[in-house]
Amino acid sequence: MSLSINKADIGVVAYLLAAVMFFIIPIPSFLLDVMLGLNIMLALIILLNVLFVEEVLDMSFFPTLLLFTTIFRISLNVSSTRLILSTGAPGNVVTTFGQFVGGGDLVIGVIVFIVLVIIQFVVINKGSERVAEVSARFTLDAMPGKQMAIDADLNTGAITDKEAKDKREKIQKESSFFGSMDGATKYVKGDATAGLIITAINLVGGTIMGVMNQGLAFGDAIQQYGILTIGDGLSSQIPSLLISLSTGILVTKGSQEADFSGTLVKQLFGIPRVLYIVGVSMILLGLVTPLNVFLFGAYGLIMIISGRSIDKSISIGTVEEEVTQEEEAAEEIRKPENVVSLLQVDPIELEFGYGIIPLADVNQGGDLLDRVVMIRRQIALELGTVVPIIRLRDNIQLNPNQYIIKIKGIQVTEGEILFDHYMAMDPGYVEEEITGIPTFEPSFHLPAIWITESQRERAESLGYTVVDPPSIIATHLTEVIRSHIAELLTRQDVNNLIDNLKESNPALVDELYPKLMGLGDVQKVLQNLLSEGVSIRDLLSIFENLADHAGATRDTDVLTEYVRQGLRAAISSKYFPANETTSVITLDPKLEQEIMASVKQTEQGAYLTLDPERTRAIVDDLGQKLEQFEQLGKTPIVVCSPIVRMYFKKMTQDYYRDLIVISFNEVEPNVELQSIGMVTG
Repeated sequence: MSLSINKADIGVVAYLLAAVMFFIIPIPSFLLDVMLGLNIMLALIILLNVLFVEEVLDMSFFPTLLLFTTIFRISLNVSSTRLILSTGAPGNVVTTFGQFVGGGDLVIGVIVFIVLVIIQFVVINKGSERVAEVSARFTLDAMPGKQMAIDADLNTGAITDKEAKDKREKIQKESSFFGSMDGATKYVKGDATAGLIITAINLVGGTIMGVMNQGLAFGDAIQQYGILTIGDGLSSQIPSLLISLSTGILVTKGSQEADFSGTLVKQLFGIPRVLYIVGVSMILLGLVTPLNVFLFGAYGLIMIISGRSIDKSISIGTVEEEVTQEEEAAEEIRKPENVVSLLQVDPIELEFGYGIIPLADVNQGGDLLDRVVMIRRQIALELGTVVPIIRLRDNIQLNPNQYIIKIKGIQVTEGEILFDHYMAMDPGYVEEEITGIPTFEPSFHLPAIWITESQRERAESLGYTVVDPPSIIATHLTEVIRSHIAELLTRQDVNNLIDNLKESNPALVDELYPKLMGLGDVQKVLQNLLSEGVSIRDLLSIFENLADHAGATRDTDVLTEYVRQGLRAAISSKYFPANETTSVITLDPKLEQEIMASVKQTEQGAYLTLDPERTRAIVDDLGQKLEQFEQLGKTPIVVCSPIVRMYFKKMTQDYYRDLIVISFNEVEPNVELQSIGMVTG
């Protein structure tokens, strides 16, 4: 096994190891100068990166970086302290900071150092810590709302699945980043405190060492070691101050995706009127007060000239924008119509009048978008297929409370609701009626009444089933999708399902597809199952059954029957409750023989050649049996021989689309059936 370590890995490891080693091993003064210079350079790099980065997540490793630089800086403090106390010669950088920055005077150096510590500790660190804490809290609180907004955009088609995934990942990263920054600001605060303590120790320890070991007078010792101590403190506190400033800039920058410097200057000097007022004020201050008239007058003139220049730029930009808009509009008129954009047909559309808009508007408390998300999840769990994106559109041509549902651009159904009303339905055992506006439930066309909010509680107490308008629309949409899910299953959807299955069962997929069955054949079988409400979620079992029988026949209808028998447990549990006797309709054996005798086989498949009058007689007899079931309040189920099932289903589909037809081979052995009607025709 080969290990590959890149240069960046080596650099980071060396940086951290150096910090650890400096705590243990004494280093010479020239190496300390090199490390202090590196520390200052890194602090400047971090500050400028934070200043010019466009988005905070581009510095997502800043909390870790903060920890690295803090520990490295403290290790240098320890090394310089060791050199000051042991040799009194900590190197060029520390000496220069003490003599040049501190003015060569202990009092001045102490004051400068204390001022720096106060600025860092009290002003920058305190503010950064508070901003980081609030940012983390608000980011976490806003996560659910942002997730819902992404789901809403995805369902309305405003963004793609990939864009939605990227946005979700960004939200997670923002949450992790601001949470980490909340804790990382404590490093900066602790660093400032540690620097102050180390400086005090250096001053006391250095003075004692000078008096006891070098025989210096107390005043000379405190002056000599005090300047070195202040130099040490300044050489570490200035980079620390830069890092603290970087932290403050990053947490106050927010999540704006913009050039920080450009945006800052534009916001500060972008209003000409402000610059005019400031310019005049500065000139007046120079004229009516003892302040330097030339200095303040110059500032005033600069502000007025800048304001005039910005005013002119804004005017030119406005004119250019208007001209550009006019040219684009003219070009749009001149160019031939883009017909390609008109060819796009959405698989599922929900159009509604303006009175229903509040139900779909999240800002007005509407949750219709969330319900659409739940519909897609419900269908995926129930039938094992992905529902295409559902487009929601307002249509001013519709009545205010009307909505229509389209499948592939064709209207398949419509409905109407009363906003701020509820629909009450009698489940069959309500004794006392409630007053309201008579109507029909759109999904199943059941009688119902519209009631007001004030009647809702009483209606529920009387036994009515009460639903709100969003639930009515969502239920209607769900039923429409269920009834058309087979035609919504495209070859691309099937290809995606096959790819998912191939990840866990490559041998099975390779055996069946494309050797034995093509993509279109697999699609046809899955569509046959979905059209009768059979879930294709167990794709593994479906493919195993297809692989067992696809070598013997290429008839997709016959293969569908084999698959249904392989899914016997799922089909049986769906229609036949355990430990109950289920009432069913059966077919006369003579009728089954008659149907099979009329089947004609061709290369394109099999079809029935029954006389139309005979077919009508069979359908009429079936209708009578179905009416008996409806009077009993039961769901009619027809059970017949396996060889007859698909032909009988096809024969009756145009008359009774939702009729459940099951073969005996699809019923579990422990299920008890009772025939209370036989179709003879």
